[in-house]
Amino acid sequence: MGPEDKPQIYLISPPEFDLSTYPDQLASALDAHEVACVRLALATRDEDRILRAADALREVTHARDVALVLNSHFLLAERIGLDGVHLTDGARSVRQARKALGQDAIVGAYAHASRHDGMSAGENGADYVSFGPVRDLGLEDGTVADAELFSWWTEMIELPVVAEGGLTEEIVGQLTPITDFFGIGDEIWREDNPTAALGRFIAAMG
Repeated sequence: MGPEDKPQIYLISPPEFDLSTYPDQLASALDAHEVACVRLALATRDEDRILRAADALREVTHARDVALVLNSHFLLAERIGLDGVHLTDGARSVRQARKALGQDAIVGAYAHASRHDGMSAGENGADYVSFGPVRDLGLEDGTVADAELFSWWTEMIELPVVAEGGLTEEIVGQLTPITDFFGIGDEIWREDNPTAALGRFIAAMG
């Protein structure tokens, strides 16, 4: 496997962040490492806060030619001119989002650990499917997207796949041959030096 075959990095913002510091942290990570896409994944439903965060992050990502997608709110993503949306309800909103955003937008879908939801999302027009968490984080029902799921998907399905949620350097090493992207978020942002932490994850790909 050559370096060009290595998975790409897909950064996920923290669910809550300080607009006075986070854009600089993100810029530092993007300047130091190659990143394919950034997802704005705020936990809030407050439209004003999402808009302000989107404006701040778009300045950082677009200056570096990195795509910026928004979690869930595809109508908002269209209104503020982001590159696309990451849907968290499996295949359910994919057709609607594709229709609203057009063919050129990125439409991704999180399918938890369900092959069926992943395939349905692909059939409905998703550009990628993400599975996770990759280890038990004590959340939801304890279902984990294991290596077997990624291996099967990569062998059987053409659509790019993202591994996200609970990544460790060891798991990154295991999944490198069988995923297209690593969705990395709190794994690095909770560290004192997120840019260095991202470097360790990239090094773990071998």
